Amino acid sequence: MKKSILFISYTVLISYFLSCGGGNTTNKETTESETTTVAVVPEYTLLDLPTVDLASFPKDADGWITLFDGETFNGWRGYNKTTVPTQWMIEDHSIKINGTGSDEAQDDDGNDIIFAHKFKNFEFEFEWKVAKNSNSGVFFYIQEVEGQPAYISAPKYQVLDNANHPDAKSGKDGNRMSASLYDMIPAKPQNAKPFGEWNKGKIHCFKGNIIHYQNDEPVVEYHLWTSQWKEMLDNSQFCKDKWPLAYELLANCGGNDQEGFIGFQDHGNDVWFRNIKIKLMD
Repeated sequence: MKKSILFISYTVLISYFLSCGGGNTTNKETTESETTTVAVVPEYTLLDLPTVDLASFPKDADGWITLFDGETFNGWRGYNKTTVPTQWMIEDHSIKINGTGSDEAQDDDGNDIIFAHKFKNFEFEFEWKVAKNSNSGVFFYIQEVEGQPAYISAPKYQVLDNANHPDAKSGKDGNRMSASLYDMIPAKPQNAKPFGEWNKGKIHCFKGNIIHYQNDEPVVEYHLWTSQWKEMLDNSQFCKDKWPLAYELLANCGGNDQEGFIGFQDHGNDVWFRNIKIKLMD
């Protein structure tokens, strides 16, 4: 599916007449020309890659569906790929990304992974831990955009070694620390456990109302598709002047159906995920 959304520079002509005087009237005509340039959103293509039938995954009595069986990558694949990249592995019943230490996403053998089913309203639970100085994240409402990273279309629940990774001191007011809405809202209270220890995460997503939980505490809340959401984007690294395509996709994240994939980020560092499950909400 290819979408093309173009904004062009335009010229606004303002003409006005000013009348003044007593018995005599003098007409003064002034024409002003003002040019405003609006950022161009380039063409982009949404991919249509294989998905899985959620009914084939185990569900418990409370409605929680297990998305990772601890043994295989059943249901998982690389973002914009049909297989799981080789830098992702299963270790001690956890999904692990083997980082290069570069602090950057890897290309052919790495990059992000997704569970191959689109979700709309849900509660998503997972556990995570990081090695020292590691960085990662959990994305949701991912759209697979050809030639673009996952984070161009998806909000990010930050996963980070707060004590050692420099990103913890970047951004504003701690909005790049763990469980934060990355680069927009800081997680408060900040209750993450140190590197090497397991943390529990949860993302509540219902009709645009989003809540991040960390270690069983709600730490962030926001609402998608609102004027406040667009204002946050305007003040982030995804603003329309700096990155018009990211702004377009994030402002309307989830697309027309307001749904998308959930995935884990490869940021070039060692990170583990386990106990991954989801509950659907009407």
